[in-house]
Amino acid sequence: MKKKPTSILAFLGVLGILAIIFASMMPQYISKDEEALAEFSTERALNQVQIIAQKPHFVGSTNHELVANYLILELNRIGLETSIQEGFTLNNKGLLVKSKNILARKKGTSSSKALLLLSHYDSAPHSFSKGASDDASGVATILEGVRAFLYANEKHKNDIIILFSDAEELGLNGADLFVNQHPWSKDVGLVLNFEARGSSGPSYMLMETNQGNQALVQEFSNAKTKYPVSNSLMYSIYKMLPNDTDLTVFREQGNIQGFNFAFIDGHYNYHTQQDDIQHLNKTTLAHQGSYLMPLLKYFSNIDLNSTHTTQDNVYFSVPFGFFINYPFSWVFPMSIIALGLLILFIFVGKAKRVISFREIFRGFVPLLGSTIITGLVTFLGWKIILQVYPQYSDLLNGFTYNGHAYIGAFVTLSIAICFAFYHHFSEEKVTMNHYVAPLLLWIIINLILANHLTGAGFLIIPVFFGIILFGIFIFTNHFSVGLNLLFCIPALAIIAPFIVMFPIGLGLKILYGSAILTVLLFGLLLPLFGSFAKKGIWTMLFFAISISFFVYAGYHSAYEPGKAKSNSLLYVYNADTDSAVWTTYDTNLDDWTRNYLGNINQKAVGLNNLPIASKYNTAFTYSDIAPKVDLPRPTISFLRDSLIGSKRYLKIKITPNRKVNRYDIYANPKMSFYNFKANGVSTSGQKGNLLERKDSKILCYYVVQNEPLVLEFIINKSTIFDMDLIESSFDLMTNPLFDIKPRSNWMMPTPFVLNDAILIQQKIKRYVPQIKPVENDPVIHHLAVAKDSLKPVMKIKKEVINHQQ
Repeated sequence: MKKKPTSILAFLGVLGILAIIFASMMPQYISKDEEALAEFSTERALNQVQIIAQKPHFVGSTNHELVANYLILELNRIGLETSIQEGFTLNNKGLLVKSKNILARKKGTSSSKALLLLSHYDSAPHSFSKGASDDASGVATILEGVRAFLYANEKHKNDIIILFSDAEELGLNGADLFVNQHPWSKDVGLVLNFEARGSSGPSYMLMETNQGNQALVQEFSNAKTKYPVSNSLMYSIYKMLPNDTDLTVFREQGNIQGFNFAFIDGHYNYHTQQDDIQHLNKTTLAHQGSYLMPLLKYFSNIDLNSTHTTQDNVYFSVPFGFFINYPFSWVFPMSIIALGLLILFIFVGKAKRVISFREIFRGFVPLLGSTIITGLVTFLGWKIILQVYPQYSDLLNGFTYNGHAYIGAFVTLSIAICFAFYHHFSEEKVTMNHYVAPLLLWIIINLILANHLTGAGFLIIPVFFGIILFGIFIFTNHFSVGLNLLFCIPALAIIAPFIVMFPIGLGLKILYGSAILTVLLFGLLLPLFGSFAKKGIWTMLFFAISISFFVYAGYHSAYEPGKAKSNSLLYVYNADTDSAVWTTYDTNLDDWTRNYLGNINQKAVGLNNLPIASKYNTAFTYSDIAPKVDLPRPTISFLRDSLIGSKRYLKIKITPNRKVNRYDIYANPKMSFYNFKANGVSTSGQKGNLLERKDSKILCYYVVQNEPLVLEFIINKSTIFDMDLIESSFDLMTNPLFDIKPRSNWMMPTPFVLNDAILIQQKIKRYVPQIKPVENDPVIHHLAVAKDSLKPVMKIKKEVINHQQ
């Protein structure tokens, strides 16, 4: 065996390949030419974002209405006639809201089905998010893209519908309203939905189909977007997570398929006060535009009736715009072929005396050892870090501001562990013998995936390149650093992005998955790394790099403006007990929350009996007694309460007497509700006439323009009526009845929960006013004397009446 070139050259080669891979995933520039009116301009789109995201514009706010009016004007300005769809919807999770959708339609020459461009224009409530990324970026992408499309006078056969949906952040209600109640929904053949779950990074394409994806995959490939970033494993994982978009409603309720385009990096800004124009990455917005323009031109001219199929394809993207796909039916045979080739090369190598079965089995020692140790060290290491830095638990989304440093720390630590094991249990001369172990392990993984997660079938591709490299060595007994680098490119291009993407998308709790995947990737690169001389020195180098990342992360673990600490405060008045408390969701109280909750950290007692819905089912942690404030209670009117056989029919109206934003309604779990309606609408997912629910929650109503809540339902006559309500307003910081100290500039409201709110909790029942006599009042005294003097007369009158009867 010839002596290999220096390991430093190989190391620099890997770094260069990785740099090219990550740089080519998305645009590295933004278009600034304001004169190119027929082209998508990122700068013009950014100007739209800046206008839309000036202030929080959640449903029910004044700014929400202002944004809606602005979007109507902008659509008119680019030559489109707009229409408004408004109405109540109650989704199958009990979320009631009056949505206001904004629509426009551009007629095509011979439409097969319409192409719908979709983004929502409401921002997240509670956390006072400005919604720059989520989802002013999507709205701006469509506004600028359609403007450029119309200016260029692009010919299109299909009708193009633009839908800026409402109340997506609450429960996808605007999409529900369109799909189930608007006549245009029947014309839609395909949806392009632009979304965000962060503020930076590449935009990922995720498909939504009820049956097969084959036709959509092939048409997407034909559209030739410049920077496609997607693979079939991502959507397989996406379908397992509780993360729905408006497109989900189209797929589930309208059998309308389509594409999501969403970016997820900078996840710590998602739904927070930091989702503003300053945190939105410009090249990320450019990436959204790079999807829209070619797809708009392509899908507006093909027969959208032909995009349905029952067959599925594996698909994945690689650098420089390549999008590869093939049928699911190929996945298992490809794994079997890979296994057959590996076995063939092993026996040929054995016959040529370049392969030893003993060394092949010994190759599993460093592979499995580094896999197990790396997984345990990362899993336990992150647990220890959470104990050392308890403030990390303040971020409910699970990804810290220094999260990228922790990814770098644990990935480089995993590489150091790999080098350490191969330093002690492997030598350069047996590298290709030991290469069999990772190849075989990868084949086994792919055989398992072929049956349980077929969308991951593309992971066999880098294994094939590894087997071919192994075969070249068997037949030539030679390989070079250049050849190794060439055949390692598929492994780096396909697997390396997942190492970074998993913890970004799923949270740092999944870091151990990235660490194990790093070991598996190291295994595929063993012909390169195994030939490194002085692996002990490389072990120390990567260990030092890992320590540097940990030190950097620790140094940047504190909060600062732009990387703020989340905290929460609520005022809860219980009208039934005439008592009030301050409460919070925080696990770590700070100076601001201690102003109201004290330093004792008294556990929240009784406040979680009526669970307030939130994304992560977050419960109250601490509470303290608060002064009672004279808050106007809602008026509860029983408009109808009648018996019909064995059933009791009720119609209840709850009218706010202050500016409110939300009602949460609860009922004893023993109560069964039939023909349930709220503000005249039934649950979209209701089966039969029985309201399905898992706990005491009935519905959550987001109030627009203080419109009352009217409940209609039937219960069994024998059922004990036991219902509660919580009325909330999002004005704790501005209400003149309170004097709340502003947060420091390194703090922000906790997202995903009802926050900065004033709550009134009470039973739903008839309230009869009680008149208490005032002591020593002469009027009351004379009335009492008069009543006593009339008693004998009333008694005689009663006796006469009884005698006459």
